[in-house]
Amino acid sequence: MKTGFRYKFAALFTAGLLLYVGIAILGRRVSAAPPTGASVTGTIKLDGTPPHERPIDMSKEPSCAKIHENNPVRTESVVVGPNGGLQNVVVYVSEGLSGNEPASTEVQSWDQKGCQYIPHVMGLDVNQHFKVVNSDQTSHNIHPQPKNNSEWNKSQPPGSQPFDMAWTNPEVAIPVKCNIHPWMHGYMVVVKGPYGVSDNNGDFKVSGLAPGNYTLTAWQETYGTQTQKVTVTVGKPATVNFTFKAK
Repeated sequence: MKTGFRYKFAALFTAGLLLYVGIAILGRRVSAAPPTGASVTGTIKLDGTPPHERPIDMSKEPSCAKIHENNPVRTESVVVGPNGGLQNVVVYVSEGLSGNEPASTEVQSWDQKGCQYIPHVMGLDVNQHFKVVNSDQTSHNIHPQPKNNSEWNKSQPPGSQPFDMAWTNPEVAIPVKCNIHPWMHGYMVVVKGPYGVSDNNGDFKVSGLAPGNYTLTAWQETYGTQTQKVTVTVGKPATVNFTFKAK
């Protein structure tokens, strides 16, 4: 019986040792695997004097006019931050993607607040869902006007549930208007793959890229597009800056 016990003990010890070694090897393999994502960061500037953005008269919608009585809203075709950064520029990959990149699962919000579209410009991946929200105490009529996607026109009374929407084809860019409030304008920029939108400092970031060579395109509603080539590697974000010339 002692001999049988020793054999059983030896077998269990050997099995345990092999399991430990296997786990250790697997752990080393996993930890040694390189990360799969890389990114591009940068800043977008306006060279020159920005155009005058006219104030918007919202007197025909008193509930919205009251919201902005101490800070009148201006048109947003060219929005320049305090450091000269150009806001609302969409930066996306126009060349170099494999075509197998998964669609973004982040659900964005297209809000109607104070009779404005917030954000004024929204970047979207193909088939990426977004919610249309009405935060105002008045009705809106949301009317995107695409050329490469199906057009829709929806009324949204105050307090109603958000619409869940998505675009099936790339399109740069889809203008959006409100049929009730004619001063409300915005854009949805639909691309295939990763993208970034510049903030009020002009800063942007495009994440989730595989290492490789790409062409980036920056789109701005007044100044059109610019392109630059970039090489991205894992662990070190590439930097690309764009400068648009004021008209």
